[in-house]
Amino acid sequence: MSDATRSPGPKVTGNGTTFSVRSVTADAVDLCLFDDDGAETTRHAMRREGTRFVAELGGVGSGTRYGFRADGPCDPGRGLWFDPNKLLMDPYATRIDRRWIYDPRLALSRTESIDTAPLVPKAIVENLKGIGHAPPLFSPGGLIYEVNVRALTMRHPDVPETERGTLRALTHPSVVAHLKKLGVSAVELMPVVAWIDERHLPPLGLANAWGYNPVTFMALEPRLAPGGTADLRDTVVALRAEGIGVILDLVFNHSGESDRHGPTLSFRGLDNTTWYRHAAGRRGRLVNDTGCGNTIACDHPAVRQAIVDSLVHFVRHAGVDGFRFDLAPILGRAKHGFDPLAETLVAIANHPALADRVLIAEPWDIGPGGYQLGNFPDRFLEWNDRYRDDVRRFWRSDACALPHLATRIAGSSDVFAGRQTRSVNFIAAHDGFALADLVAHEAKHNEANGEHNRDGHNENFSWNNGVEGETDDPAVNAARLADLKALLANLFLSRGTVLLTAGDEFGRTQRGNNNAYAQDNELTWLDWEGRDRELEEWVVRLAALRRRFPALRETAYFDGATDPGSGIADVMWLASDGSVLTPEDWHVADAGTLQMVLATGDPATPRMAALFNRNRAPVAFNLPVREGYRWTVELPTKDCAKVPARSVVVMLEHVQK
Repeated sequence: MSDATRSPGPKVTGNGTTFSVRSVTADAVDLCLFDDDGAETTRHAMRREGTRFVAELGGVGSGTRYGFRADGPCDPGRGLWFDPNKLLMDPYATRIDRRWIYDPRLALSRTESIDTAPLVPKAIVENLKGIGHAPPLFSPGGLIYEVNVRALTMRHPDVPETERGTLRALTHPSVVAHLKKLGVSAVELMPVVAWIDERHLPPLGLANAWGYNPVTFMALEPRLAPGGTADLRDTVVALRAEGIGVILDLVFNHSGESDRHGPTLSFRGLDNTTWYRHAAGRRGRLVNDTGCGNTIACDHPAVRQAIVDSLVHFVRHAGVDGFRFDLAPILGRAKHGFDPLAETLVAIANHPALADRVLIAEPWDIGPGGYQLGNFPDRFLEWNDRYRDDVRRFWRSDACALPHLATRIAGSSDVFAGRQTRSVNFIAAHDGFALADLVAHEAKHNEANGEHNRDGHNENFSWNNGVEGETDDPAVNAARLADLKALLANLFLSRGTVLLTAGDEFGRTQRGNNNAYAQDNELTWLDWEGRDRELEEWVVRLAALRRRFPALRETAYFDGATDPGSGIADVMWLASDGSVLTPEDWHVADAGTLQMVLATGDPATPRMAALFNRNRAPVAFNLPVREGYRWTVELPTKDCAKVPARSVVVMLEHVQK
């Protein structure tokens, strides 16, 4: 295997371990070994082999703690940051011995620096075995449950305290029972790869709660996975046994080394000009397409290899179903902008070990041409923020919102080419308002983040039902509950993949904070004992309805065609009086009702009608009548002469007996 294609990282052999790390610009690299207490025991000069530095050590195997020191010119203006006082993490490390803790001394210049070995975790050699290839459990059209592991489990009363905040907690019978009750197809784990706090957080007494600030690509966060890759593997195996897949949310767009004033932890100290994008003609100026201080150079062949290698690692050694890519346009950005056929995107999609994995793009970043919704390759599902915003606008009672609502429910054919939607439909996610806060706050309230409420999005298409924030007014709280039920029904009745953030099914709140990345505390930890069980039961019933009727999980766009056998159209869009909507009807400014009649494919219940009413008063709907059939209310449970204000009612057509 050539130097250009073999992967770096430690390889355990029968006699010891071969260590390999890439650096084109370093003059020398030393391999440092440490004992279990963190004391450096030996240091070995590595020999250059092409673009790598290599060392073979006999008698060294799994469990060995190690790090690198790289030397060479230190000229930040040319993008060179070598400093042998900085202990550097192996970019290919799969396990570390403790969490990262930010310390200002990690960012000292070479002339000021101290030995950083006592300040940083050590990589641990793992001799991992493959888990065997099993096809993903998740398929498009299913329900993805977005999970922050610590937030989900830190306050769960049934999970033992010693397991709270860990991957193991996800396999607790009570947690699994909740997932199965919701009909979760796959949990999407917010970053579980080890991260470091942004440097401004410790002085504020805050900590990164989301994990979108990684140091390397494979080593797991020790608080979540104290046993390393084995913990993730065991979690995947346990959830798969219950019919639930695992998708990893990964960050390949930036690292926790931040801007030029940030710490030197790994990439920067080993090969800064390879790992990061720099301004054209200015090697020392970092491109910041992420808003986080640096941008990973995903178009560099060595970085491309590291990205693909990390994905393959998680498939082969943990058996995950697939991946969600944070700020994904960076994966497809080259010198001349975003390209859906960029080599890195193609390499991910075409690798044999990844060919059947789920791939999900967050299709935007803040770089030039950064909004790429609908433009990723066909293999990729995409987070659909136009679904999020248009559904919010409709239920906020914005004018002329009806046609946009229908387009989103039907799969967003105006966004995604082809005959199938690639939409991941969501109304709320980790970033932005929690669902319950969406109907209780007209403005963000991020004061707790220590940035004077300047951070986070200002336009949230939210409403407060007459009172800003928490209230004891029963009428306001009843209105908010009705809105939440309507929004959730809208989501579960839409074509495409459904994404639900953990806790939104029972009214989680962040008290109006729409950027709670720095709140690793009870603001984001789910309140299991105080959850809204009425709302939770509503979601359980919606999920059961979606599982019962495959038509709700299909990803093909509606074409209005009539099945010659049944004489039923796949969809009918009707006014509340039962008439077919005309072009003029669609564009009435204050139109607030919609009747969507679907063919279910079930002879016993041939059609389903979803009746949407955003008005502040009940509305009578006339459903299409066929001889020998009758309509009954499925959701909510009780019959009603009219569709209540601010609600969605689901009716099923049955053979008349």
